Amino acid sequence: MEIKLFDSELKVMDILWKEGDTTAKRIAKILKEQVGWSKTTTYTVIKKCVDKGAIGRYDPDFVCHPLVTREQTRELETTELINKMYDGAADQLVVSILGRTNLSSEEIKRLKEIVSKLE
Repeated sequence: MEIKLFDSELKVMDILWKEGDTTAKRIAKILKEQVGWSKTTTYTVIKKCVDKGAIGRYDPDFVCHPLVTREQTRELETTELINKMYDGAADQLVVSILGRTNLSSEEIKRLKEIVSKLE
């Protein structure tokens, strides 16, 4: 299932991915502290996520449950980035990342292990 989430929706999902099932009231409290959102703003974003099928809502207490995983969301976002910016060429994305980063020898070793497993 592919669900495109916007930045505001990702803020709500991030709380659910970190904390698990959480009441809308608690999500609103956390986002008020983190980014200054009003309760109304948070509830509007939660409703959008429910409408998209990213969050399940359960009563009593308007408990929110994530229906998509962080990994599913990352995979979709990465695929969109590759298609949009690199004409679908994943290797070009990797080259771009590696060309801009000072990798430690440990990171290079892990990357070599990943690549060898793909071959």
